[in-house]
Amino acid sequence: MATLKDIAERAKVSTATVSRVLNNDHSLSVSEETRERIFSIAEEIGYKPERLKRMKKENLLSYKQIGLLFWISTDDEKEDPYFASVRLSIEKHCEAMGVAIGKVARGRNVDSSSFQQMDGLIVVGSFDVEDIQAVYPNSRAIVLVNPMLDNLDYDSVKINFQKALEDVLQHLFKLGHEKIGMIGGVEYLNKLGSVKKGRMVVDPRQAHFERIMKERGCLNPVFVCVGEWSTGSGYEQMKRLLSKPERPTACFVSNDPMAIGALRALHEAGVKVPEEMAVIGFDDIEVAAFVNPPLTTVRVFPEQIGKTAVQLLVERLEGREPTMQVTIGTELVIRESCGGKK
Repeated sequence: MATLKDIAERAKVSTATVSRVLNNDHSLSVSEETRERIFSIAEEIGYKPERLKRMKKENLLSYKQIGLLFWISTDDEKEDPYFASVRLSIEKHCEAMGVAIGKVARGRNVDSSSFQQMDGLIVVGSFDVEDIQAVYPNSRAIVLVNPMLDNLDYDSVKINFQKALEDVLQHLFKLGHEKIGMIGGVEYLNKLGSVKKGRMVVDPRQAHFERIMKERGCLNPVFVCVGEWSTGSGYEQMKRLLSKPERPTACFVSNDPMAIGALRALHEAGVKVPEEMAVIGFDDIEVAAFVNPPLTTVRVFPEQIGKTAVQLLVERLEGREPTMQVTIGTELVIRESCGGKK
């Protein structure tokens, strides 16, 4: 059986050096040539092949640096904790897998050289694909998180919006609701380095809501209100709904911050929830369980989304060739804002 001493003798270094190299001790001052020679000899003489394979993988990743590109600002993260949860998960799993984050950029503060020295890139948010290619041409080392467009030849992680909306609406249908409204947000394919907003695209939550309601024969476009992705906008859009001659008996809101604003508008108008209007949000942020009434919402697992994005990029860095698109499931969490049991 091959030993560290055998490797040391052939590599003409000490046993201690072999041990530290194989265990990826970066405090050791040794040339890259010597490091590669030690790994090559260890593989040649059959030193603990499974352990060596793991060590080589860890050694490879320890020299990689990746970039993170977010559209949302740090202030916006405070408004919508979902994005902060995704970011924290990415950071956590990069650390766990030994991958360094070398560059983080947000919004429009990106130029063509921002990520050129990085070995891979994770993109969170809706960006124009041409802009992403301009700042990082290697499409094989890019992972998109929640891209708004389908059929892109990139690794990606997406929420299963279709199943989520089916769960939401089937629950409301079972409770007897047919007049169902929706409060959503405007989505854009954002342009890097531009003060102008990019091309507007339909949010998948809205697309699936309208499709399902139309198939059931009960879509009322008047009940669909779209604004910004904020608590204040949710408040204003609900006031718009309440000002109409006819009101829905239930409302789906595309994220929890907007749903919290909508609940405030209903409270001010004296509309009882869920007796006069049921409300369902999306994301299941922490505060959703503590508003009055506690918010029924769709749980989206941002921890798993961030973890999967890192895993996909690491697989690419290790040599995976085919593109992979991963869809993460959701869970409808029933609380008091809509009533009924799942």
